Amino acid sequence: MAQLPALSSSSVSQISSHGIKKSRIQSMLADEHGSPSGIAEDFVLTNEKAELSGKTDALGSPNGSGKRGKLNKVVLAYSGGLDTSVIVPWLRENYGCEVVCFTADVGQGLMEMDGLEKKAKASGASQLIIKDLKEEFVREYIFPCLRAGAVYERKYLLGTSMARPVIAKAMVDVAKTVGADAVSHGCTGKGNDQVRFELTFFALNPELKVVAPWREWEIQGREDAIEYAKKHNIPVPVSKRSIYSRDRNLWHLSHEGDILEDPANEPKKDMYVLTVDPEDAPNQPEYLEIGIVSGIPVSVNGKELSPASLLSELNEIGGRHGVGRMDMVENRLVGMKSRGVYETPGGTILHAAARELESLTLDRETIQMKDMIALKYAELVYAGRWFDPLRESMDAFMEKITETTTGSVTLKLYKGSVTVASRRSPNSLYREDISSFETGSVYNQADAAGFIQLYGLPIRVRAMLEKGV
Repeated sequence: MAQLPALSSSSVSQISSHGIKKSRIQSMLADEHGSPSGIAEDFVLTNEKAELSGKTDALGSPNGSGKRGKLNKVVLAYSGGLDTSVIVPWLRENYGCEVVCFTADVGQGLMEMDGLEKKAKASGASQLIIKDLKEEFVREYIFPCLRAGAVYERKYLLGTSMARPVIAKAMVDVAKTVGADAVSHGCTGKGNDQVRFELTFFALNPELKVVAPWREWEIQGREDAIEYAKKHNIPVPVSKRSIYSRDRNLWHLSHEGDILEDPANEPKKDMYVLTVDPEDAPNQPEYLEIGIVSGIPVSVNGKELSPASLLSELNEIGGRHGVGRMDMVENRLVGMKSRGVYETPGGTILHAAARELESLTLDRETIQMKDMIALKYAELVYAGRWFDPLRESMDAFMEKITETTTGSVTLKLYKGSVTVASRRSPNSLYREDISSFETGSVYNQADAAGFIQLYGLPIRVRAMLEKGV
């Protein structure tokens, strides 16, 4: 995807040089809210004379070395929340660098994108770059995983796992465009995302330096981050805080934290966002036809749609029927177990349709081999190895064997459930004239006797040995 222009070319130092007072900046930022963690935020200044320019020693000068060394320019994966707002000045202070913030639109919602330019510059960034990656995300990442049947640990449809490489790839592109020598992210040292981001950086530009503040700084939590912001006279996010840690994109919405940290606790009814409670879903079922070509969804109820539009429509339809809720305890890549609750309405519908169509178009041996490879495929995606040659080779296999997986599947949605109503394919291996109980010309039932004798021979020989026959 082509580089989008930065939202503004004005620097933070220009803002400071005009002497904008606290009340004015507060007015400018009064309508800001939203972050990828689901937190609604407003920014206020901790000091009326907060210095946001690159000249202040407290924030580190782009012309000098920082406390930990010297970098020229860093591209930061930016969300607008507390962590990334603090990372901007921390990078300038510790590496004496210019910070370019980057935000990827992968379908997290308009509220998550509001006011990001002002937030980024108020924290000390030189600019914010936003890219709309929704179509690329669905077409190049989600649909290949869907075609492969990739599911991690029996349940997880890889929503966050698929989003990280598309974001990291875009960051590498932005770094090249703006001439950055480093990239940075706000992932913690306990999670999977740090691995997913950094393996992508390694694969696409091994010369880029990577800065992961959560593995370096002394900040231990939210209160420490707020204190750091106050100490350095930078905007502090004052939040109407969600009790859950959330990650949202066009494929899913995940929930972690608070009562979910105890696997014995049932999720609260008001926690869910994308899906209605199945008990409150419509009392009448809805039938939905999904059109698929070579393993890739192309239409809904006969209407051809772009990848992102198709998924968005299915999210809306599935959500109103309470489809796609999943609660699981998973094994993180770093070794610990974690509990998460996921909402994946459109993905659940597409997964059911794709697998059902394969029952017509793939033979037994192919399905078994595909399922075996799908387990490893899912593991590689979960572990951040999207650009690993092994996954790419597996994807070529999946593309080849699903060439004939073309047709349509009609699904019935009702109070949280997805059931199959019909499936059709011009490449169906199902033959009614063979499968029928009526005698046909292709299959002679008498032939089964010899088949059973040969197929059961090892069992028969073992029994003869045990009985001394």
